[in-house]
Amino acid sequence: MKIYLGRHVLGLAAILFGVLTLVWQDFNDWQQIWALGNVPHRQILAYVAAAIEIVGGVAIQWRKTARAGAIALGSIFLVFALLWIPRIVREPLLYDRLGNFFEQFSQFAGALIVYATVGNSEQAPRTARSGYVFFGICVVSFTLEQLIYLSGTASFVPKWIPPGQMFWAITTTTAFALAAIALLSGRSALLAARLLTAMIIGFGLLVWLPALFANPHDLTNWAGNAENLSIAGAAWIVADFLSQKHSNMKALE
Repeated sequence: MKIYLGRHVLGLAAILFGVLTLVWQDFNDWQQIWALGNVPHRQILAYVAAAIEIVGGVAIQWRKTARAGAIALGSIFLVFALLWIPRIVREPLLYDRLGNFFEQFSQFAGALIVYATVGNSEQAPRTARSGYVFFGICVVSFTLEQLIYLSGTASFVPKWIPPGQMFWAITTTTAFALAAIALLSGRSALLAARLLTAMIIGFGLLVWLPALFANPHDLTNWAGNAENLSIAGAAWIVADFLSQKHSNMKALE
């Protein structure tokens, strides 16, 4: 029996997000409520969001409660994604805002696939397919974001990795583009999803984790690790979905 770890990784990242929100008593740079303005009782909203992420992150770990966990996490990720839209409208020429929308939306897509694949409804295949396509579109955005901010992307690459920072910025941008093509076309999609997951995990190990050790008191470094882990979880869910689909097709042969 194959073990599919994607939803567990997504849930762990959500728990981390929730704990960070409770410790800092505020939202982070990725999961924000700027669109709501200077709302009263901001901390209460932060606590509510943290509770949803922690409870959803725990629930998604067990198959019996995974669907409820996916609903909770999918809902909060979608809310955070939609809250970027006013900033996209205000600053249409700044791709970073749209990029942040798709980062949150990719996690919603992962939760949507989990919701569909642990259920037995007639709509499950269509719902899972929708989540899959949504994630593929998000990978297109990841490509564009790195391409538009190529110098910034290069600055994140550790200087000690040969042959150079710009080389890896271009290489990973190309990898994102190839993954997007593979996922949306269906050609070598499973291999692409697995390699994409590995690459995103690599970002965490080589970029975000060292930044956390260098400055553990910075919320951005903690949240960056959680964000990277969450997107890796979503990519892993896509790989699990394709792997399960492939196994089912082989069983029918």
